[in-house]
Amino acid sequence: MSGRLAWAQLMRLGLGALRLAPDQFWAMTPVELQRALEGAGILAAGADRRWIGRPDLEALMARFPDNQEGKPG
Repeated sequence: MSGRLAWAQLMRLGLGALRLAPDQFWAMTPVELQRALEGAGILAAGADRRWIGRPDLEALMARFPDNQEGKPG
């Protein structure tokens, strides 16, 4: 992958600051999370941030395929 996401920081923001349930957090796309953080005033709206792109997402999906129930496994 070309870049690494700061998962610990994103989880702190999503689960802590936004008070999302874990299943809500993991169901969000990176763009949805960015917009939610912008809406909450945690990120500046329209800030130019590097989020995961399609090639990186596909690499993650190949490395960590979902099981039959649709949960990581």
